[in-house]
Amino acid sequence: MSDCFDVVVIGSGPGGYVCAIKSSQLGLRTALVEKMHTFGGTCLNLGCIPSKTLLYSSERFLEANFQFKNLGIQVDKPKINLKEMMKYKDEIVKSNVEGIEFLLNKNKIISFIGWGKITGKGNVSVTRRDGSSERIKATNIVIATGSEVSGIPGVDITFDDTVIVSSEHAIALTKIPRKMIVVGGGAIGLELGSVWGRLGAEVTIIEYMDKILGRSDYGMSKQFQNILKKQGFFFHMGSKVTAVSKKGDKGLVTFEPIEGGLSQTKEADVVLVATGRRPFTDGLGLAETGIETEGSMVKTDSYWRTSVEGIYAIGDVTSGPMLAHKAEDEGVAVAEIIAGQVGHVNYSIIPSVIYTMPEVASVGATEEQLKIDGIDYVVGHFPFSANGRARSMNQTDGFVKILASTRTDKVLGAHIIGLCAGDIIHEIAVLMAFSGSSEDLARICHAHPTVSEVIKEAALATFSKPLHI
Repeated sequence: MSDCFDVVVIGSGPGGYVCAIKSSQLGLRTALVEKMHTFGGTCLNLGCIPSKTLLYSSERFLEANFQFKNLGIQVDKPKINLKEMMKYKDEIVKSNVEGIEFLLNKNKIISFIGWGKITGKGNVSVTRRDGSSERIKATNIVIATGSEVSGIPGVDITFDDTVIVSSEHAIALTKIPRKMIVVGGGAIGLELGSVWGRLGAEVTIIEYMDKILGRSDYGMSKQFQNILKKQGFFFHMGSKVTAVSKKGDKGLVTFEPIEGGLSQTKEADVVLVATGRRPFTDGLGLAETGIETEGSMVKTDSYWRTSVEGIYAIGDVTSGPMLAHKAEDEGVAVAEIIAGQVGHVNYSIIPSVIYTMPEVASVGATEEQLKIDGIDYVVGHFPFSANGRARSMNQTDGFVKILASTRTDKVLGAHIIGLCAGDIIHEIAVLMAFSGSSEDLARICHAHPTVSEVIKEAALATFSKPLHI
């Protein structure tokens, strides 16, 4: 048995490795347990980083094909070398994983590669791939095991890596499908659908709800869907998938209108099931240890403590949005709490970003939420088509929407479709963190010409509305 650690973190995804590093920086003797042979979890190995790399590559291909000519750049018609594109993606993943390993070593974190299981209060066993095992003692244990692909409730699905695929397979296809069906109109489906659509696939989205992007702002969702239609996407909204199967080298999806009607079956070379993720807690020993769960989710209090003293949980295994940056902030907060400090996460201003082209970003409340809560608000809009920098870059799709209190002008939320949306949303997040108003934002001088001026102009449009004091 190893010496006792102050903190043992199970899982090396964004939440886990950030928690481990912060714990070590705060003077706590820290260990990290990871079941994969590389660090970084799903995000670095199979999710965020590889998908964003493919999004970037496919965007450049699209530009070379359709935009270079308008910019006065003459090149031969570009061709896709999918093998080289995947090689580049793998190299980026490798460099990021190695970067995490470097940080763990630099911060003197002891790593254990194997399956971590909580065997009791303060005890973790690690089973290696060769069958050998080791026990670790810890004063505090942090569960940061992330999430895994979820299927479609009531539908039997057999993934085969090539025809019926999950997001983890869709980042590694060996040939470009002629037709692709994506089940699910959320971030994962739209991002990966965008990758393969740019490379030549005909992409059809089948979505259960009447809008894409789940609980996002309704107006933003509808405009973004129209943009995707112009890019060649096909949509079947308000549709329930009843079967996903394989026939020969083709995938079949059967679906029917939720409000009633005839079912239909569509065929594709690849069927991507992107209906969300669920907490990954299998084999952790939660029930045996007495840790309360709700389904596969670990129940925690406002300090991320589970029902067993000394055991915490963060990230995708807990409630709230399944976002890497949310997990990272929770990891820092838990490390601070264990070290006797005060840890805090402001869940009301966690931004979300979809890395399509254009990007989609949100922070704070939607109009629908404000109406439900009975909060009076004003809305300010500004289109990217009126921004000089965006026009010079031929990126004029989208808009900024800012929501502010009718009574106080305090900014309550913002929603952006457009160039660099994932970067400029943070200007509003910082403002909201300090309870700023749209007037505060409007009176900050923004450099010209920049994309960020769309934020200032939307704030001016919000501030110009009459307030009711």
